[in-house]
Amino acid sequence: MARMSVTFDSAGIDIAAHLHTPDAPAAAGPWPALVVGHPGTSVKEQSSGLYARRLAERGFATLAFDAAHQGESGGLPRGLEDPGQRVEDFKAAVSYLSLREDVDAARIGLLGICASGGYSLAAAGGDRRVRAVATVSGVDVARQFRLGAAGTQDPAVFLSLLDAAAHARTLAARGEDPGALPVFPESAEQARELGGEHAVEGFEYYCTARGRHERSARTLAWPSIDKLAAFDAFHAVLLIGPRPLLQIVGTRAVTDWMAVEVHQRATGPKELYRIKGASHVDLYDRKEYVDPAVDKLTAFFTANL
Repeated sequence: MARMSVTFDSAGIDIAAHLHTPDAPAAAGPWPALVVGHPGTSVKEQSSGLYARRLAERGFATLAFDAAHQGESGGLPRGLEDPGQRVEDFKAAVSYLSLREDVDAARIGLLGICASGGYSLAAAGGDRRVRAVATVSGVDVARQFRLGAAGTQDPAVFLSLLDAAAHARTLAARGEDPGALPVFPESAEQARELGGEHAVEGFEYYCTARGRHERSARTLAWPSIDKLAAFDAFHAVLLIGPRPLLQIVGTRAVTDWMAVEVHQRATGPKELYRIKGASHVDLYDRKEYVDPAVDKLTAFFTANL
């Protein structure tokens, strides 16, 4: 398996990516390819890079990219979570792959992890070049902000964030620094108080040696909040069919209610595959859970690309 750094344009923003290619030469025929998107605040060197490497070893060309405004990609302000742009990033990645001579443009699929799970569904619904789509611990990050990871958050929490975002826009209009929204607390104990075990696992992945990366976002630009307020990652699920959809979730994932909603909406071939014992974050990097996920993804994309 080889890896090269590449860039492509997404609505005028330079997107940084790693292209992973199989050891088998493309001369035997162009490779089927996958666009692999990372969780919110993440970068291509973390979970999306892990899945991209593992699937390249299985014979797919894989493109793991940093979302616009994040990681090594361009875009200002930094740390902006712009749902429309994130969906465009996936489509731009498909365009990049479709122009490569070593990729079969008729066999391109999407794989979205966590927040990119939702974005990949929205992208696939509107882009008929995508032949199949899969998610791992997939969520609609807008729903997660509005309703909480488990879907039980007090609505007042998000309303307070909208108030803060509105105030930040006023400060920016005055030429003042609006600051940014911190993503992570100071400690695992604080994370537990704020969001229970799910929040602790996120803290351990992003803020300790387990998965920390220097370019992973620690804050979000305030305009992210009101952009997320009106976004629905699942609105285009009906348009994915008759193309196939696979969703992989852990049996301990508090976010699995979103995958259930998608499964109920989907009209084409669909599967909701549960990995026993895994939490939402376990599927980012824990080998005992990633291994069966990669096996399932390999079978799915081999059959459908």
